[in-house]
Amino acid sequence: MTDINVTALSVFIFFFLLVTVMGFIAARWRKPETLAHIDEWGLGGRKFGTWITWFLVGGDFYTAYTVIAVPALVYAVGAYGFFALPYTIVVYPFVFLVMPVLWKRAKEHGYVTAGDVVHGQYGSRALELAVALTGVLATMPYIALQLVGMAAVLKALGLHGEVPLMISFLILALYTYSAGLRAPALIAFVKDIMIYIVVLTAVAAIPLKLGGYANVFAMADADFHAKGAGGLLLGSNQYVAYATLALGSALAAFMYPHTLTGIFASNGGNTIRKNAVLLPAYTLLLGLLALLGYMGHAAGLKLSGPNEVVPQLFATLFPSWFAGFAFSAIAIGALVPAAVMSIGAANLFTRNFWKAYVNPNVSHAGEAQVAKITSLVVKVGALLVILFLPTQFALDLQLLGGIWILQTLPALIFGLFTPWFRAPALLSGWIVGFFGGTWFVWMDGLKPLHAVSFGGAPVTVYTGLLALAANVIVAVVVNLVTPAKAVARA
Repeated sequence: MTDINVTALSVFIFFFLLVTVMGFIAARWRKPETLAHIDEWGLGGRKFGTWITWFLVGGDFYTAYTVIAVPALVYAVGAYGFFALPYTIVVYPFVFLVMPVLWKRAKEHGYVTAGDVVHGQYGSRALELAVALTGVLATMPYIALQLVGMAAVLKALGLHGEVPLMISFLILALYTYSAGLRAPALIAFVKDIMIYIVVLTAVAAIPLKLGGYANVFAMADADFHAKGAGGLLLGSNQYVAYATLALGSALAAFMYPHTLTGIFASNGGNTIRKNAVLLPAYTLLLGLLALLGYMGHAAGLKLSGPNEVVPQLFATLFPSWFAGFAFSAIAIGALVPAAVMSIGAANLFTRNFWKAYVNPNVSHAGEAQVAKITSLVVKVGALLVILFLPTQFALDLQLLGGIWILQTLPALIFGLFTPWFRAPALLSGWIVGFFGGTWFVWMDGLKPLHAVSFGGAPVTVYTGLLALAANVIVAVVVNLVTPAKAVARA
């Protein structure tokens, strides 16, 4: 689409205004005595029950990345793009077993962030700083990923340039500043319902327009053969890369500040366990979404880039009013997680930078105010990421952040189950994993996969998992050679 579709744009604006109003009303939803407390502004008072948590975690876990980048990757490379499906299956047993233990630790001691948990466990400001810094850095590209999704939708509506995108995120910034975590929690109800309607309609109606699923797969397969790359099935040289991407992404998923924020905002360990059982419903949605990549081939779309496949499918094959509805669902699917991500990063800065080093005696109201301002700054940082970081797929942005955030897993999780590890060992492991992983990504042209050889043919492995393995090995070795009596808590 090059011209503005008035009908689609009108429907888009209606739903966008609806969630904007809801965002500002959220400050009065379950209104506490005051929002001038980081527990209330940044964690919703830690009172979210099963359904609110389900929508909130689902809203910030299944994002515009789900709707735009996964079908884009499937469109470009075929079966390889489905790695996100097993990763969202593997992650929930991890959530069921580990996250209630983490929630209990945070609740008992008033921890708001991963940095708080690490400092409380090990008493090390250096390790706390490393975990907090990693969280903020990893969040920037993840928010930028939401900008990619939003930009793709605006382009399909005929709105070009950066101004519409900036206006959208200005509105997001204002109601996040006002209502904190309650805003995305309330909006997530609307967002998830809209996404389900859009996806279920698409996977039922689009194949009927394109001659059925048999024709969709046949045409996609013909396109992959014609260009000599990709396919409906994994190549034998892709198995290891596929499996390690899935496993590494699963381990990283709930280390992010935004997913941890959803966990810490829950009202109990049983709420988290129930969500680990219920959230796989989104995995079904993800599998259906990925099929849209194949449908893009069958529809014969002419695209300037893979990220346009989903918007152009709706713009081409549906009436304008439904296209507008679909575009608004995707846009809201960007706003909800972007809000939670900025709040998670703001909580980290406030508790583990500002309070730790600038003003240790800051009041609760002062903490909340710093967090509000930081949430605005984080959004600007994410915009800079999207402007200056070269990458082929929006997916690469999330995977780059995943490599970083995965290196916080030993420091955050190991201490929940064993007191054996000490801060110097975990910090040494983090240094090796973080900087080693970053160096490999840089050497591989900002790609998250690295070829390794064990004497035979090289295999391609997710760089984040390689970095995590080095991280853990170094932590174990340093812990063994460092006398316990030499460790002093800082």
